[in-house]
Amino acid sequence: MQIVRTIVWVLLLFSLLAFSFFNWKPVEVQIWSNLVLETKLPALVIVSFLLGLVPMWLIHRTSKWRSTRRISALEAATTRLATPAPAPKPAEQAQPADPSPEPDDPISTEPSQSA
Repeated sequence: MQIVRTIVWVLLLFSLLAFSFFNWKPVEVQIWSNLVLETKLPALVIVSFLLGLVPMWLIHRTSKWRSTRRISALEAATTRLATPAPAPKPAEQAQPADPSPEPDDPISTEPSQSA
């Protein structure tokens, strides 16, 4: 896959160099009525391309970063929920029985202490 990427970059660079060689002409760009920019055509094309590419590339990178963080958080939550709870210790399982049975009557049978 790396060789394909390298070939594409070399072809892109070669075509840019060929375009620049055959179109090296000065152009005037009127920005406002009194502001005129005189530059070469390849520079104008490259700057225009980058002005369109860079913001979209930054949006792509931030959305990819946000998605990666979200996926990592969801995977961590899934593994935390999927792991079984640790087995209770044997000492915690054997609870001593209450020696005094609870009365059936909910009213207290103890004498009240009044002062």
